[in-house]
Amino acid sequence: MHRLRLNAPGSVVVHYFHLFANRRAYTLQSNRPHPESGRRYYYRPKDRKTGQGLSLELDTIRPHLEGEITIGLYSIKPATQCSKWVAIDADYEDALTDLLKLSFYLKQDGVESALEKSHRGGHLWIFLAEPLPARACRIYVCGLTVRLGIPVKGGKQREGIEVFPKHDALKPGRYGNAIRGPLGIHRGAAQRFWFDGADEDLEKQMCYLNSLPKMTSDQLARLIAGKTVPRQLAPPALKAEPEMRRRVCGPEFRIFDHSPGANCAGNFQCGQAG
Repeated sequence: MHRLRLNAPGSVVVHYFHLFANRRAYTLQSNRPHPESGRRYYYRPKDRKTGQGLSLELDTIRPHLEGEITIGLYSIKPATQCSKWVAIDADYEDALTDLLKLSFYLKQDGVESALEKSHRGGHLWIFLAEPLPARACRIYVCGLTVRLGIPVKGGKQREGIEVFPKHDALKPGRYGNAIRGPLGIHRGAAQRFWFDGADEDLEKQMCYLNSLPKMTSDQLARLIAGKTVPRQLAPPALKAEPEMRRRVCGPEFRIFDHSPGANCAGNFQCGQAG
């Protein structure tokens, strides 16, 4: 993947961190495919001496943007139960059509979005002016999805979109679900995916994302007044967090693919603590 390597200017790294980093925990995509499935799984990296989980820093963002590593980002910060962004992941035959439909109706509501295309679909990102309650974000996006008749993956529905954050709230010690950080290299596809709306250049891409209007607390409150998360899209019930273990050239890492959520007491003044 050396041909995909780029140089990430310091200003791009800082802007990326400000826009995307909400929780300091993160995941890494394996450089090696699983011997049986062929997939490149994500795991939470740990310090080799202390065994503590590593924290997302500027020095993590830079190699991600340059193509040396690929990180996954968590949407919810448990200390506040808030998110900086909402990401809608779609990877099925008509995925791009559904994402474009969502983008159109978001705009009708005054909500701007950014489309990051992939080989079959992509990710649609909504950025927030400040961290806002995950539950409130889900009420709006999930409600719009149901109203438009767009399939949502889960249960008997094997293909459909996935909304991040996937949970209304997280219990202490839980992580929820991470999504691949944009503008890095998808190691399984051996490809770097870009946002529509700007040239395929890191500085121009970040300039475009920073220029997008961000959803405000008042705006979200108006959009969800009197509404709740659709019953069929309620987060899964609490259960033990599954894990997978493997060896990767040294100390053992654990792969966490899923963790359950809980109910949220929505407070729109979330702050940055925790």
